[in-house]
Amino acid sequence: MKNIIFPVLAFLVSGFITAQEAPVDYVNPFIGTSNYGATNPGAIAPRGMASVSPFNVAGRIDLNPLEKDSQWLSNPYVNENRFLTGFSHVNLSGVGCPDLGVIITMPTTGQLQTNHLQYGSTYKNEVSKAGYYSANLDKYNVKAEATASTRVGVSRYSFPAGKSNILLNLGLGLTNEQGGMLRVVSSNEIEGMRTVGSFCYNNAEAAYPVYFVAKFSKAADEFGAWKTPYKYEGEEAQWMGYNGKTRIKKGFTREVVGDSIGAYMTYNFKEAQEVEVKIGVSYVSIDNARENLENEVGASTFEEVYAKTKEAWNEKLQVVEVEGGSKDDKTIFYTALYHTQIHPNILNDFNGEYPEVSTGKIGKTKGTRYTTFSLWDTYRNYHQLMSLLYPEEQLQMVNSMLEMYDENGWLPKWELNSTETFTMVGDPAAVVLADTYVRGLTDFDVEKAYEAMLKSALDTVNNPLRPGLKSYIDLGYLGVDGGVAGPVSTTLEYNIADYAIAQLAKRLGKEKDYKTFLDRSLSYKKLYNPKTGFLQPKYSDGKWYEPFDPLAGANFQKNVGYIEGNAWQYLFMVPHDIKGLMKLMGGATAFEDKLDKVFDGGHYDMANEPDILYPYLYNYIEDSEAKTSSRVTKLINEYYTNRPAGLPGNDDTGTMSAWLVYSMMGFYPVTPAEPAYTFTKPAFEKVKINLNDTYYDNEEIIINLYSSEEALEDNQTSKFLRNEFFVDHKTFLNSKEINLISPKD
Repeated sequence: MKNIIFPVLAFLVSGFITAQEAPVDYVNPFIGTSNYGATNPGAIAPRGMASVSPFNVAGRIDLNPLEKDSQWLSNPYVNENRFLTGFSHVNLSGVGCPDLGVIITMPTTGQLQTNHLQYGSTYKNEVSKAGYYSANLDKYNVKAEATASTRVGVSRYSFPAGKSNILLNLGLGLTNEQGGMLRVVSSNEIEGMRTVGSFCYNNAEAAYPVYFVAKFSKAADEFGAWKTPYKYEGEEAQWMGYNGKTRIKKGFTREVVGDSIGAYMTYNFKEAQEVEVKIGVSYVSIDNARENLENEVGASTFEEVYAKTKEAWNEKLQVVEVEGGSKDDKTIFYTALYHTQIHPNILNDFNGEYPEVSTGKIGKTKGTRYTTFSLWDTYRNYHQLMSLLYPEEQLQMVNSMLEMYDENGWLPKWELNSTETFTMVGDPAAVVLADTYVRGLTDFDVEKAYEAMLKSALDTVNNPLRPGLKSYIDLGYLGVDGGVAGPVSTTLEYNIADYAIAQLAKRLGKEKDYKTFLDRSLSYKKLYNPKTGFLQPKYSDGKWYEPFDPLAGANFQKNVGYIEGNAWQYLFMVPHDIKGLMKLMGGATAFEDKLDKVFDGGHYDMANEPDILYPYLYNYIEDSEAKTSSRVTKLINEYYTNRPAGLPGNDDTGTMSAWLVYSMMGFYPVTPAEPAYTFTKPAFEKVKINLNDTYYDNEEIIINLYSSEEALEDNQTSKFLRNEFFVDHKTFLNSKEINLISPKD
C-alpha cells in the first residue's frame, strides 16, 4: 500500500527546516530542568555512560531553594538555583530518585578551599546545546565549558592570570551512598573510585563503585589531596587536635580513602590560560577507565571531541525530518527526541567488559550492554518508538535484558548499572520483549525470552517481579489484605503483562498458553464496581474495601488501592481491552461521559504514566474521534513548551518525551504488545521518518496533513477512509505516504 488517507482536524502551518538548519540545532537541553522534569543541561553523547552536568543542588538555601538535602531531588541541576559547586561526571536524566551525580570537579582561583559551601559560586551566561555546556563563574572570572564522548567527560576551564585550582571532590554527590578512594598519580593525573547506589533507597547492600581516571592538559605546580574525618565526641576527643578538621595532604601520591575526600591541582599562571580536563569512567576498573579515555579521546582537543559528539547527535536526530510548524514546535520536538536518546545508556567499557547483575563477576558483551531500564515507565510507549526509529538499539536493549536474565535468574524490573532497584510494580520487561517481537524485530533468542516471561508469570515462590502472584492466579486480583502495595494498580499491571505474553504465545504457536494468559489479562473486571463505576480495591473474600474515595491518591499521595495515582487515573488503564471496558461501563456513551470527566474534572495527570494514553481513547468512540486531536493538541500546548519548565514533570527516562514525539508526528501506539497505531493531528505539515533499511523494506514514511479544501482540489475525496482511525504496524511500515486529511466540521 502506498497511500493511506485519514480524516483529522484542520490546522495551519508555516515555516520549514532550511538547508542551513539541522535537527541538532533545535535542541534545547534546558527544557525539563525546572518543574521537577529532572533533566539536566549538561554535555552528553548519545546513550553516554559519562556526562558532565553543572551541579547546583548543594548548599546555600538562599541561592538554591531546591537543595538536594531539603527536597526530594533526583537531578544534579535545577534551573531556579544559582549556587554552583562543580560539575558531576556520571548522572541520570529524568528519574524519580537520587543517585550518581558524583566525581565532581570545580575550577577556582586564589587560596585553596575544600568546603563546597566556601568555594561554590554564582554563575551567568549559561549556554547549553546537544553535547555542550558552558557558564561563567562569577566568583572567579572563570569560563567553564564541557563536552563528552560516550565514556569520557571533557571540560575546558579558562582561567585569568594568577593562582588557580582545579578541585576533584569525591565527598559531594547526589547519591545516598558514601565512600571513595583516590590517588594522585602525577602532576597531571588522578585516579580513583566513588561508591554509588541505593536508588530509591532500595537494595542498599548492592551499592557499587564507579571508577575514574582524570587527566589534565597542563601539569600542576602544586598538587595534593584532602580528607575531612568525622568529628569524635567523648573522652578521647580532647586529645585529638585534628578531630573533625580537614587535612590537606600536599604532594601526597598514595591512596586516600574515606567519605569526605578530594584532590586538587594548583597552577600559578602568569597570564590567562586554558586547562582541559578529561575524565574517563568505568563500572569495572580504573584500568578500564583509563583505556576508555585513551581510546575514545586520547590527544583530541575539546573542540574535536565536541565536533564529533555534535555530529553523532545530528545523525541520531535526523531520523525524523519535519516541515511546517513554528521554531518552538521544532525545538520541543527535537529536544524530546534528544531526551529519548539518553537512557537506556551504554554500560560496557570500550573493551566490552561490564559488571554482571548479582554475580560479582565481570562479563563481556559482543554487542552493547545497556543499563537504566525504567521499565514501568518505558514499556508504554518508549520502546515502541525505539523499535520504529532505532531498531538496532532496541534489539540490543532486548539482548541486554536477556543477559540480565542469564545472570540474575529474572528479567529486570528497574535496573540501574547492573543492580536491580525493585522500583515500582508489575512485570514490565515481559511487555517490552513481546512488543519488540510482534513489531517484527525477531533477531533475538525468543525461546529464552518466552521462558523468562513464563517464569515471572508462573513462579509463585519468592517472585521479585510479581509479589502476590498466587493470590492473583487464584482470585484474579490482588486483595487489600494480601500484603502487596497498590493492589488495583498491580493487578492491572499483571493483566497487561499477561496480555503481552498471550500475544507472543500466539505468534509462537502456543495456543494453550495464548488462551490461558488472554483469560488472565481480563481479570480486571473483578475489580470493577458497577455501583461506583470505578476499578476499586476489594478484600480477598470479595468484599469491597470501605471507605472508597476515588480522589484518594492524587498528587502522588499514598492510598490503599493504587500506586502513584487514584481511581480516576487508573480507570481506563486497560489498553488491551478498551472495547471490553466500554461494554463493562454500559456502552460508548457512558464510556465517553466518564472519559470527559477525567479531563474536564481535572483528574487527568499529564505527568503520570497510567493515564497518558487517555486522550487517544476517543478514537474508539464513533463520531467522537475529533476529541482525540483536540485533547492532544491542548495537552501539548499546555505542558510542552520551549522553557525550562517545558515538561509536565519527571521525564521518566524519556517516556514523557516519547509521548510528545509520537503526538507531534501524528500517531500513537495504542496497546503495548499489539502492533497498531491510532492517529491524531500532527504538529507539522510534513513528517518524514527515515527507516533503517537493514530492518525494514521501506526506506521512508512521509506523513502529510491536508485541509479538506486542499484534498478536494487534488480530487482525493474518493480516497478518504472516513472511519479509519487505526492502522496496523505492518501496513504503516509499508506505506510510502500517509495523508491525514481534515474533514469539514
